[in-house]
Amino acid sequence: MRFTHPDGSRVHLAYCTNVHPAEDIDGLLRQLRVFGGGIRAELDVDRLGVGLWLPAPLAAHLSDHPDLDRLRATLDDHGLEVVTLNAFPYQGFHDPVVKKAVYSPDWVETRRLEYTLTCARVLARLLPDDAARGSISTVPLAWRAPWYSDRRLRARELLDRLAEGLAKQTAETGRPIRVGLEPEPGCVVETVDDAIEQLSGVDTDHIGLCLDACHLAVAFEDPASTVRRLTDAGLPIVKTQASAALHAATPNDAATRQALSSYAEDRFLHQVRERGPSRIAGHDDLPDAVEGRRALRGTGPWRVHFHVPIHRRPEPPLESTQDELGATLDALLGGPTALTDHVEMETYTWSVLPESQRPTNDAELVSGLAAELRWVAERMRRAGLEEA
Repeated sequence: MRFTHPDGSRVHLAYCTNVHPAEDIDGLLRQLRVFGGGIRAELDVDRLGVGLWLPAPLAAHLSDHPDLDRLRATLDDHGLEVVTLNAFPYQGFHDPVVKKAVYSPDWVETRRLEYTLTCARVLARLLPDDAARGSISTVPLAWRAPWYSDRRLRARELLDRLAEGLAKQTAETGRPIRVGLEPEPGCVVETVDDAIEQLSGVDTDHIGLCLDACHLAVAFEDPASTVRRLTDAGLPIVKTQASAALHAATPNDAATRQALSSYAEDRFLHQVRERGPSRIAGHDDLPDAVEGRRALRGTGPWRVHFHVPIHRRPEPPLESTQDELGATLDALLGGPTALTDHVEMETYTWSVLPESQRPTNDAELVSGLAAELRWVAERMRRAGLEEA
């Protein structure tokens, strides 16, 4: 789906395929046929954007194999386009237990650099002819510990090599690709202030931020001031992920704690932040925050890093940060210029929602993803964009 901002620039909207577990070429092509094609048909649009997640082995395979032509043909046959990749999870994103493994390898390891540049090579060959550029999202350097000066220096070295590699590829292909680090709770780059500090001096022609609205909300960051600080610091917003977090207004209430417990699950990490009168407290995962001797007190509202479906509110007494997502899109797209040109709807948690809320078949998941995209598209129109 494509939109035009009043400044004349194009803004692409896609859904992220990391919601699907496929990690080989046949599985990828099936998910494009069933889900990509199905969502496009349900939305009745000429072209649907997909933000591909390519696990490292599959990205390496596609970078020098004729299967890339099969992938391009499948995209064309089903009216799909790719302008962005999600290169945050390296592989195994739907393993039974992922948790902190999702940050490995981090930006201290050469494997992370090699994987990201491989994704850039694949994306350059998938970009539509009329796309201005591509984008890739990646981990926010690393999990917060350990983070010594030698690790910081090593990460900066690899980011410099990343920028050099992207510049060289752009010169060879004529297809610019930018990489955005995605701030996330618990990581070296958790907040926008962390990003401004850690990324000071990077090559902003090729490296910037991927701003995830769920992560922004969990940190209780105000969207308008966040965007303003990033603009003032000269850090480009390479990509925006449209997502909503779980919100609990009264987490010390017994019914609220019980409802929160229904979202505690074994696969993904669900960081929790509690807003107090003078500081933000936190826990690394929802089960530990809800119960146990180190449970959070619940004297202030909680935000939980659980990407809930953005088009619908959770069942009371829980809420979502849907309003904060709307405010984020307004801050990025509602001004005189578009501050992002790639919006990727990213709700990867449909399979681990409380059982009564999970889709029971492919058709139900197609309908749910289509409903989310419909919600985002409407908010983009309210921000002043027109569907192209």
